[in-house]
Amino acid sequence: MIKKKTTSENRRILQIAVPSIISNITVPLLGLIDVTIVGHLGSPAYIGAIAVGGMLFNIIYWIFGFLRMGTSGMTSQAYGQHDLNEINRLLIRSVGVGLFIAVCLLILQYPILHLAFTLIQTTEEVKQLAMTYFYICIWGAPAMLGLYGFAGWFIGMQNSRFPMYIAITQNIVNIIASLSFVYLLDMKVAGVATGTLIAQYAGFFMAILLYMRYYSTLRKRIIWKDIIQKQAMYRFFRVNRDIFFRTLCLVIVTMFFTSAGAAQGEVVLAVNTLLMQLFTLFSYIMDGFAYAGEALAGRYIGARNQTALHNTVNHLFYWGIGLSAAFTLLYATGGKGFLGLLTNDISVINASDTYFYWALAIPLAGFSAFLWDGVFIGATATRQMLYSMLVASVSFFIIYYAFHNLLGNHALWLAFITYLSLRGIVQTFIGREIVKKAI
Repeated sequence: MIKKKTTSENRRILQIAVPSIISNITVPLLGLIDVTIVGHLGSPAYIGAIAVGGMLFNIIYWIFGFLRMGTSGMTSQAYGQHDLNEINRLLIRSVGVGLFIAVCLLILQYPILHLAFTLIQTTEEVKQLAMTYFYICIWGAPAMLGLYGFAGWFIGMQNSRFPMYIAITQNIVNIIASLSFVYLLDMKVAGVATGTLIAQYAGFFMAILLYMRYYSTLRKRIIWKDIIQKQAMYRFFRVNRDIFFRTLCLVIVTMFFTSAGAAQGEVVLAVNTLLMQLFTLFSYIMDGFAYAGEALAGRYIGARNQTALHNTVNHLFYWGIGLSAAFTLLYATGGKGFLGLLTNDISVINASDTYFYWALAIPLAGFSAFLWDGVFIGATATRQMLYSMLVASVSFFIIYYAFHNLLGNHALWLAFITYLSLRGIVQTFIGREIVKKAI
């Protein structure tokens, strides 16, 4: 009986985690496709323009990622409670708020770009091309932010397959559209931007169609006056506010890591960038299990099923320990070979040997934070998640500034590994109480 329950719990986790992992892996493909296309146009300025423009949108959309996470946690709880009316209201609230933010971005696009190029120093040619890319892709903000609401809602409904289908469709549309505009109409950067824009709206409209086709019974339950209930809206914005500030801390630490590495020279910057690819690869996998934590923890909390919640958290951490050990072994045996695929610069490869053991520490140091993030979001314990992030972020800067004169780039990696570990440690102490008291 115990074995049967274990198999069933693992199946539920994998049903959400695996499609989410596939979706995560497809996300960077949109940017990679754009870079690959302009990389064959004959000028490095095109690549620079896509890199700068892509970075701006990554930061913008990253900051507003709370639309997906907050929606996922609240929807999964409503799903566990079988509250179909609230399930519907959450989708409309999330997509509505996303569209409102998108309109604000469209209105503020000119000052946003002016501020960006005040901070980013580049050549005039790259600047002009990046502006062209930005002014076209910014019109995709309604599609992207609206899609965040749908993605979080689908995951909360225990359905990570639809976000996967949407992500795959977006990439196919992007490839076809961008190649057509660039090589058939000779639109160059404007063609790549237009192809990306079309792919974004293809994903958004696909989400709408999937909702209308497979959740048609819920549409009959829409009561528009209930969408903006004062108490419900307060909870919606409280949860998303905490996630917003938590994400802001994450962005600040990540950008500082890159900036501090760049200040130590091109070789160190290149080494850090390559080693961080190992962290990124690991994060794609662990994020999939975090999504499973969001969906299942929220569902069981909503259903007031303490036993199932406890079992889910335990099984998530079994997976986390196993995968982090496997990735550590994988990086130890094949990590340097992977770096060799990314660059043939001998100076960078040789310099990476000095810092490679820090990358080996990433999986075991980081897996706990990913999994607890998922559980906290499912429990809508976003304030506690923010507190753990604040503790870890402050520690990151204290350690870096305390040791960077003595240890150089090693201090940066020591600060980063400590930051990852502390997030997990603090969340573990808080998370145990949340699991006990969530029901």
